[in-house]
Amino acid sequence: MRTLSPHLVALSLLCLCGCQGCTGSQGLPPPTASIPAPYTPPPQVRPAPRPVPPVQAGNPWKPSTTARPWKYIVLHHTATTSGSVDSIHAEHQKKTDKSGKHWLGIGYHFVIGNGKGMPDGAVEPTFRWRTQIQGAHAGSADKDYNELGIGVCLVGNFEHEPPTPAQLKSARLLVQTLRREYFVPADNVVPHKEIRASATACPGQLFPLTEVAMDSQAIVFGLDPDGVPVESLASSLGSTLR
Repeated sequence: MRTLSPHLVALSLLCLCGCQGCTGSQGLPPPTASIPAPYTPPPQVRPAPRPVPPVQAGNPWKPSTTARPWKYIVLHHTATTSGSVDSIHAEHQKKTDKSGKHWLGIGYHFVIGNGKGMPDGAVEPTFRWRTQIQGAHAGSADKDYNELGIGVCLVGNFEHEPPTPAQLKSARLLVQTLRREYFVPADNVVPHKEIRASATACPGQLFPLTEVAMDSQAIVFGLDPDGVPVESLASSLGSTLR
């Protein structure tokens, strides 16, 4: 039996230890890789909805001066196919009273257009309403109808055709607003023909007095029947609130 020299034995042991070390190092499991978490976007913070301001219902035709103690609303038509505040004003300036004095001008407090001379459905207050002076429209022996009656005239001849839908809508809104503002009962909303001493058909057989004069649950003070603020309605119809 051959005996290895001490030098060979030491060399063999060194190789064996080194090989086991290499094998042991290679046999260790690799370090676990760090897997990033999937990207999650931050939650979106939505701004709080803006509160809708409440509708400020009211009377856009309220005069800036002290109102008269109105008692009646008197309804008229022009008995013409067209007209405007300016044309009626010019015509009424030609009229004279019993003493021969010329009228100040247009005798009504409000005019509602039909699209011929004024925008269809436009409501225009006259100088009589803005200054809160009596009207010159009733032609009645009872002076209260002029002195305490709001004269509302619609352009058109309602003996031949009814008011336009826009006129009717505006007339209802105006009359209901005035009624509630000045505590005018429905019975005191009168057609001109009921109070004039001489015969007249004004405001015409096709004018729907009951529909305009009577209380309407659909009309809220300051709103039209569809819930639109009267200020917006008046603006869209080209009303001159002056």
